[in-house]
Amino acid sequence: MLEFPGGLYALTPETADTERLLAQVEAVLAGGVAAVQYRDKSGDVARRHEQASELVALCRRFGVPLIVNDDLRLADLCDADGVHLGREDGSLREARIILGTGKFIGASCYQSLELAQAAQAAGADYVAFGSFYPSPTKPAAPRADLALLHQATQALRVPIVAIGGITLANAPSLLDAGADSLAVLSALFDAADIRAAARDLNQLFETESEE
Repeated sequence: MLEFPGGLYALTPETADTERLLAQVEAVLAGGVAAVQYRDKSGDVARRHEQASELVALCRRFGVPLIVNDDLRLADLCDADGVHLGREDGSLREARIILGTGKFIGASCYQSLELAQAAQAAGADYVAFGSFYPSPTKPAAPRADLALLHQATQALRVPIVAIGGITLANAPSLLDAGADSLAVLSALFDAADIRAAARDLNQLFETESEE
């Protein structure tokens, strides 16, 4: 099994402006993110294929994995470094058969340790819990609490990703509770200086490793 990198996990904003998206992602890569997830729920198949393929190439230049959200077929077509699947997005075992052992498979586990244990048993390389804080992207998402992270660190072997409304101010509490990686969208891509925002969040992991 591959070891999913701990650290800052950038989630891309949905946009039809591919050139701007690439510039934004290049800025977070320069700021030191550990992984990037391409998220686009639109039905524009051509745009999604173009953007995912361009992002794969960009992330490879920085040596950072590009994960495709929700779409196994797209992840396979553009030779992404993996796929992230939610509860309704298909089988983890099927994803492993299609992508092989050299790609990452992540699973959304919401507020459920049981889902995470099942995902681990099905071969997931990492699991994600959330939403921990109010998120501009999904304001109505149910909340997960820090106790879940403490429990997960005892029960799981795979890396744990925290998601939902994460900012520079609240991120340390998630790391202290046991999160290996923080999935962030708004606090990165809505920042006036995207590269600086990535650098500041990334420094939290460097501080954590020194303690």
